[in-house]
Amino acid sequence: MEGSRIGIALLLTAGAGLSTTIGSVLGLAVRKPGPKFMGFTLGFSAGVMILVSFMELMQGAMKSIGFMAAHVAFFLGMIGIFLIDFLVPHEYIGQHDHPPDETEDPTKSGLMRTGMLVAFGIGIHNFPEGMATFAGALEDVNVGIAIAIAIAIHNIPEGLAVSAPIYAATGSRGKAFLWSFLSGVSEPIGAGLAALVLMPILTPTVLAWVLGGVAGIMVAISIDELVPAAKSYGSEHTPIVGVIAGMFVMALSLWLLQ
Repeated sequence: MEGSRIGIALLLTAGAGLSTTIGSVLGLAVRKPGPKFMGFTLGFSAGVMILVSFMELMQGAMKSIGFMAAHVAFFLGMIGIFLIDFLVPHEYIGQHDHPPDETEDPTKSGLMRTGMLVAFGIGIHNFPEGMATFAGALEDVNVGIAIAIAIAIHNIPEGLAVSAPIYAATGSRGKAFLWSFLSGVSEPIGAGLAALVLMPILTPTVLAWVLGGVAGIMVAISIDELVPAAKSYGSEHTPIVGVIAGMFVMALSLWLLQ
């Protein structure tokens, strides 16, 4: 595998992970974007990830290792991200069970604890996402770009979920930004670990298994996390409009890049 491809893969992963800082800036500036905006963007990200998983990653895996093996890898990926989510859950600000609001009058210590727990949960979740972006870019740079953009979009509200409660608790923009930044750093770390583990043993067969697993991870994230989070903002139809728009844009871009 060419060194330039590895460098591009790591760069894409770093950009996707550190987009949490965009959410942090939003959290410091406006605290909470409108529900229609959040519902649409989270739905858009889910649409991109679902389409690229089935139309690119799974197709490539099945061509290389066959239908059954590719689907075994797919379901292993889904099970893996489910176990991570079960053991270390995290939520977006705005979801019903997140203590986000001044109207609820939470203590400052409670807000700080909330922000740090969300940062920890997001960091754990971003680790396999970094591997997903890295593996996708190794297969095809254009696929890697699409995955990185989709992950970056949904990392923005994650950064917001970290920075808003910490800023409210401490009044420190620096601390809020730092914790948001740290939650996103795990994504390029995940990519770096994937590079260290995969590169010595990387063959077309190994890459196909990884791509099948990555597809499972991204579909599970989309269905279990992004779509419910989009719906939780109380917007009726914008999440599904976002999903359709994300799938359409992804399909169009894949067609144009053929």
